[in-house]
Amino acid sequence: MEFEPVIGLEIHAQMATQSKIFCNCSTEFGKPPNANTCPVCLGLPGVLPVLNKQVLEFAVRLGLATNCTIRLDSQFARKNYFYPDLPKAYQISQFDRPICENGWLNVDVNGQTKKIGITRIHMEEDAGKLIHGDGDDDCSYVDLNRAGVPLLEIVSEPDIRTPEEAKAYMEKIHSIVCYLGVSDGDMEKGNLRCDANVSLRLAGQEEFGTRTETKNLNSFRFIQQAIVYEIARQKEELLDGHEIVQETRLWDSDKKITYSMRSKEEAHDYRYFPDPDLPVAHITQGWVDSIAETLPELPDAKRQRFINQYGLRLEDASVLVAEQSIADYYEDVAAHQVNPKTVYNWVIMEMGRVMNETRKRIGELGISTNHLAELIGLIEDNSISGKIAKAVFEEMLKNNQSPHVIVEAKGLKQISDEGALGQQIDEILESNPAQVEQYRAGKTKVIGFFVGQIMKATKGQAHPQIVNQLLKQKLDL
Repeated sequence: MEFEPVIGLEIHAQMATQSKIFCNCSTEFGKPPNANTCPVCLGLPGVLPVLNKQVLEFAVRLGLATNCTIRLDSQFARKNYFYPDLPKAYQISQFDRPICENGWLNVDVNGQTKKIGITRIHMEEDAGKLIHGDGDDDCSYVDLNRAGVPLLEIVSEPDIRTPEEAKAYMEKIHSIVCYLGVSDGDMEKGNLRCDANVSLRLAGQEEFGTRTETKNLNSFRFIQQAIVYEIARQKEELLDGHEIVQETRLWDSDKKITYSMRSKEEAHDYRYFPDPDLPVAHITQGWVDSIAETLPELPDAKRQRFINQYGLRLEDASVLVAEQSIADYYEDVAAHQVNPKTVYNWVIMEMGRVMNETRKRIGELGISTNHLAELIGLIEDNSISGKIAKAVFEEMLKNNQSPHVIVEAKGLKQISDEGALGQQIDEILESNPAQVEQYRAGKTKVIGFFVGQIMKATKGQAHPQIVNQLLKQKLDL
């Protein structure tokens, strides 16, 4: 019995505004509990919300970047439910008149391009946060700093069929919101998180199966792992003759399982109705058009330009443009007229390794684009070898010095003088007559032994190409 997964994602992007969606309270992360609050975001009686215009602009920017139709008369609605971190007992969101509708994105998975529809993007306020006590402290505490922080919810069509497609789609959304400046996309802080709706149906069947929703997935890896698990769990349930329960589930990243949280609500359970305190958000097509003119170069366009301008492979260009800061850093280095493919290797392989080890962003590593270009230039003009360059790179990470300064101070400049190298080679050959005879008897691989000896004698500073050339000349006499 073959099953087909049907997957849709609801992505919440916390907007990078200075103030909340309906009041002037700060959105700064990490402040003491309940410091960023006022009567409006606390939901006290008699207060009135006022829409932050930048939230509306950010919503339009994202809608345009994801090929959506922009509604000129969107409306806010009250989504009613009781939870301790929701002081008003309703959330201000949008229901039947969202700001953006009917969009799409292309994602690339395993060399194939998949078009994924976007049902809607709407504006809403975030809820607060519950902090549960540990051990002897059996209390739960409410921090309302996050209450009223503006969110954009991006709801996909159920067009996703594999965990890999879901991960690629989430990565694409992350990249776009960061390029636009709509969100900083910091998933560890919860600034971008995802709910995954998963169901199974028999292969070839049109009707959808019963879905579950796995909430608050805050890493690309967790999204993929949670969907893999949920597909396997539902398949096992169906094969055992059980019905899938429509419910909300949570992901345990330690045990790598999902578990039930509550039964899944439907739209009618929330009793949506237009918010009487907020007028319809009327905008003009002219304003939308003016925002469209300010959109930056987005990832897909940048990727194609990198392929055309720098001669990069599709896969390499895709890696570079996934994060704007890395793409910008790459371009700044490549502008110094060094080999763009060599720049890619240093940015992604060497600097990428350090970013993974230190969990820092590229701009936090302390190596300027000028210095990296200088280091690559030293390799290209044969001043240093690739091996020495890696040692110089480690020094650059420690003290942010120019590679030229490091090379001079440590005497690391590559030896290219044929006279000096020829003399060193003569001494090595004279000291190893047995290996010389082996080479001349046809065992030419022994040349590697001589190269190693010369590199050892010169502390790795001998120019490998010149060494090989001189060795062959002398050995073939």
